[in-house]
Amino acid sequence: MPDRGGGPTGPRIRVGRPSRRARTLLMTLGVLAALGMAFTMFAGFWTDWLWYRSVHYSSVFTTTLWTKTGLFFVFGLLMAIAVGFNIWLAHRMRPPLSAMSMEQQSLDRYRMGIAPYKKWLLAAITALVGLIAGASAAGQWRTWLMWVNGVPFHQKDPQFHLDVSFYAFDLPWYRFLLGFGFAAAILSLIAAALTHYLYGGLRVTSPGARATAAATGHLSVLLGVFVALKAVAYWLDRYGLAVKSSDFKATGNWTGLRYVDANAYLPAKTILFCIAAICALLFFATLWRRTWQLPVIGFGLMVLSAILIGGLYPAIVQKFQVQPNEQAKEAPYVEKNIKATRKAYGIDDAKVSEYAGRSTTEDKTTLRDDVGKAASIRILDPNIVSPTFQQLQQMRNYYGFPTNLDVDRYTKDGKDQDTVIGLRELNLDGIPKKNWINNHFRYTHGYGVVAAKGTEADSEGQPVFTEYDLPAKGDLPKYQQRVYYGEKTTTYSIVGGPQKEVDYSDDTGEKTTSYRAKSGVSLSSPVNRAAYAVAFNEPQMLYSGAIGEGSRILYNRTPKERVEAVAPWLTIDGDAYPAVVDGHIQWIVDAYTTTNGYPYASRTTLGDTTADSLTATNDNRAVVAQQNQVNYIRNSVKATVDAYTGDVRLYQWDTADPVLKTWMKAFPGTVKPKSAISDSLMAHLRYPQDLFKVQRELLTRYHVTDAQTFLTGSEVWQVPDDPTNKSGNAVPPYYLSMKVPGQASQAFSLSTTFTPNGRDNLSAFMSVDAEAGSGDYGRIRILKLPTSTTVDGPKQVQSKFNSEQDIAAAIKLLKGGDSDIEYGNLLTVPLDGGLLYAEPVYVRGGGLKYPLLRKVLVTYGGKTAFENTLDDALNVVFGAKPSTTPSDTDTDTETGTGTDNPPTSGNPTVQQALKDAQKAFDEGQEALKKNDWTAYGQAQKDLEDALQRAEKAQSRSGKAGGG
Repeated sequence: MPDRGGGPTGPRIRVGRPSRRARTLLMTLGVLAALGMAFTMFAGFWTDWLWYRSVHYSSVFTTTLWTKTGLFFVFGLLMAIAVGFNIWLAHRMRPPLSAMSMEQQSLDRYRMGIAPYKKWLLAAITALVGLIAGASAAGQWRTWLMWVNGVPFHQKDPQFHLDVSFYAFDLPWYRFLLGFGFAAAILSLIAAALTHYLYGGLRVTSPGARATAAATGHLSVLLGVFVALKAVAYWLDRYGLAVKSSDFKATGNWTGLRYVDANAYLPAKTILFCIAAICALLFFATLWRRTWQLPVIGFGLMVLSAILIGGLYPAIVQKFQVQPNEQAKEAPYVEKNIKATRKAYGIDDAKVSEYAGRSTTEDKTTLRDDVGKAASIRILDPNIVSPTFQQLQQMRNYYGFPTNLDVDRYTKDGKDQDTVIGLRELNLDGIPKKNWINNHFRYTHGYGVVAAKGTEADSEGQPVFTEYDLPAKGDLPKYQQRVYYGEKTTTYSIVGGPQKEVDYSDDTGEKTTSYRAKSGVSLSSPVNRAAYAVAFNEPQMLYSGAIGEGSRILYNRTPKERVEAVAPWLTIDGDAYPAVVDGHIQWIVDAYTTTNGYPYASRTTLGDTTADSLTATNDNRAVVAQQNQVNYIRNSVKATVDAYTGDVRLYQWDTADPVLKTWMKAFPGTVKPKSAISDSLMAHLRYPQDLFKVQRELLTRYHVTDAQTFLTGSEVWQVPDDPTNKSGNAVPPYYLSMKVPGQASQAFSLSTTFTPNGRDNLSAFMSVDAEAGSGDYGRIRILKLPTSTTVDGPKQVQSKFNSEQDIAAAIKLLKGGDSDIEYGNLLTVPLDGGLLYAEPVYVRGGGLKYPLLRKVLVTYGGKTAFENTLDDALNVVFGAKPSTTPSDTDTDTETGTGTDNPPTSGNPTVQQALKDAQKAFDEGQEALKKNDWTAYGQAQKDLEDALQRAEKAQSRSGKAGGG
C-alpha cells in the first residue's frame, strides 16, 4: 500500500531545451513586459498622487490609499491563513494507509502527481483566495472609516432604543465581518473536505467508515463555526428589521418593522439564534464524541425551525391577525415610520397651511399693485434662452454656453435682482482647425460672464443683458474673466509653457496669454511627462516642443468632477452654478451626506427621485450616484471651485449632521468651518434643487402625519408632469423671488406644485426659503388647497391656454412660416387666496436660430391674457387696460363656467384686420431674415394695431348681437 505522503520518483526524461540565445531573448522580453506593466501601474498611481497634491488634498489620497491597503492585507492575510491552515491541517491528519479500492487507486495518481509541488500548490491557493478576499475588503474602506470614526446621532430608534449611529455606522461593518466569516468558513470547509478526500480521510465508495475520526472532528469544527456564525446572523437580523425594506400595499416602499415583524419575525429570530447556538455546540462536541448523530439532528432541527418559525409562523400571523384589521394593527408602526422619515429627510418642520385657492376680492383691479409685492415674476426662462445667449453673446465659435443656464441674485442700486447667468466656456467643436496643439495648447479656456435680468426682455424679445460683450462689461465689478474650469470643459489642457494660448479676439485682432496660476501638475520633470504620456495614452507628451519649463497639465476640470474627487464620500448635486465672488468666478456645488441605515425611514433612489423634464434632456444636470438608495440626506457641504485657479474649497454647512462629523474625523482638515464662508459668497448660496426634489417626492405621502389617513392613501399627492413640453417627466422646481402667506416680504425661493394622485387639479403649492443669508433658510411651506372644490393644476392651465380660441388664433399667427413656439417655465404665485399663473412664450424660426420672447400668458381668477409684455398681461387680467389680443374669455377656471366669444367669421372688419395682422407678421419674418431691425419693429407695431382693430370690431359685434 503506497505512502500517502508521496510516490515513486521513476526515471527522468530529458526534454530538449531552447538555445541560450532563445532563452536570453525570451527572458529579455519577459523582463520588458513586466517592466512595462509595472510602469503602467506606477503611472496611474503617480498621476493620481500628483493631482491630489496639486489641489492640496493629498491627505484624502493617502488616507484612502492606506485604508484600502490595510484592509487588503489584513483581510487577505486572514483569509489566506484560514484556508491555508485548514488545508495544512487536513493534510497533516491524513491516514498513513488507505484502503485497497478502485477509488483510492484512482486518487493515488493525483497524489503522486502533486507530491513534488505540494508547497507551491498550497501557496498558490492561499495567495489566490487572499487576493480575492483582500480586494473585496479594500472596497469596504468607507464602511471601515464610518465605523471607526462614527459619531452618535443622539437619537434612538423606537424598537430597540439604540442610537441611530449603530444602524448607520456599526451594523454595516458587523455585516461585512459576518459575510467575511461565512466566506472564510465555507472556503475552509471546501478546501479541508477536498484535502481529506484526496488523501483518504473521506471515502465515497471505499469499504469501511466513510470518514476517519480526524476528518470527522476537523470538518465538524468547521461546520460548528459556520452554524455559530449563522447564530450571530440571526441575532443581527433582529436589528436589521429596523432598516429592512419591504413592499407594503398601503404605502408602497416601506422601511422598518411592521406588526408581523415585531410580533413574529423578531421572536422567531431570537428563537433561531438560540437553536443555532445549541446546534453549533453539538458540532463542537464531536471532537469528543466522534459521531455525527447529534449535530445532524441539531442541524435538521435548525432548518425545520427556520421554515416553521421563520417562515410559516409569520405568514399565519399576517393572514389571521393583521389582514382582518390591518389599519389598527399597523397604525403604531406607521406612526414610527412617518416620524422617522420626516426626520431623516429634514421635512419634519414643514409647515402645512390651508389655502383657499381662489380670491375673495371682488374688484380685481385693486390687486394689480399687489403682484409686484407677491413676486418678481421671471419671464426669462434659463432653460430656453441658452441659444439666444449663444447667438447674441458667443462672439467666437470656440465659445459656448451650457444647455441650461442658471438663476442667481445680484444687487443693483441696493435692490436684489433675479438674474439669468451663464459662462462663455470653451467649445472645442468650434475651433477653426482641430489638431493636438490646438485642442490642448492653444484653445484652453473660455472668457467672461454673460448675465441678463430675469424679469425683463427688450422690445424685440431679447434678454436685457447686465453683463455682456468680450471682454465682458456691465454691472458686475471687476473680476478674473478667464474660465479654465467649467461644466463644458471635459478635456485636458497643457498651459504655462512655451506655447501661447488664444485669449480672446477683438477689433484689433487675436490676443494671446499664458496661464499664470499654480493649478495643475508640472510637466517639467521627465518622469511626470512619461507618467502622463502613459496615463493619457498620448506619446507626443514625451517629445513635443510645446511642453517645456513652466508647462502644467490641467484635467478633472468640471466642478462636479473636482468636488467628487477631493470628497469621494459626498454625493454631488446635479446643478453646479457660477457666481462672481470677490473678483473671481466661483462654481458653487452643493454636496450631500447620505446613509441608507436610518431606522424606520423609507428609502428612495436618488436618480429616480431627482429626475424631471430637464434631467431627461440634459445628463449634466443628473445627480452624481444616481442609483444610490438612501433614507437619510443632508445638504451638509457647500463647495466652491475657482473657474481660473481650479481651487476647491469645502465648507461645513450643516453643523449638526453626525454623518459629516464622522467624515470630518476620518479626513481631518478637508472641510472648512461654516464661519469661513465670506458674506459675499453667502449672498450667492441657495437651497439646492436635488434636495428639494427628494423632499417634495417624500412629501407627496409624508405631508400626512396621521397614521389612519396615511394608510387609507386618500391624501396621496403626485408631482405633475411638465406641461410645457412632451417629455412626460416631472415639472422641475423653479427659483423665484416671491412672498407666500406667512412671509413679511419677498424671499428668493424654490417652489413646486402638487396634484392629487391620478388627477390634474391642484392639491398643494410648496416652497422653501432658498436664500442662504436669511433666518428662514430651508423653511418649507406648503399651501394645501381644499378638497371640496377644484382648482386648476399646471396641466389644466396649459391646456386652457392652448385651447382658447383667440389665443390659439394668435399662436397660429406666431407660428406662421417655419417658426415654432416654445413655452417657458409655467410659474405659480400665491396671491390674495388665489393662484396667479404666468408663462413666457418664445418664437424661434423664420431665419432665426434662437428663441425670442414674443408673448406672455397670465391667468388669475378665471381671467386669461395673452399679451406682448408681462405688464400688459397683468393689466388685462386685473382690469387695468383692455386686451390687445382677443383672448379675454372670462372663463371661471375654478368652477368650469364661462361665456363664449362671439363669432368673428361674419364681420368683414375683423376679417380685414386679421389679414392685415397676417401681412404684418409675414413682413416681420422677412425683416428678421434680413436682420433689418427697423423694419421688424415697424412690422410689430402694424401687427399690434391690426390685432387691436380686430378686438374692437369683435367687441362691437358682440354688443350688437347681445342687443
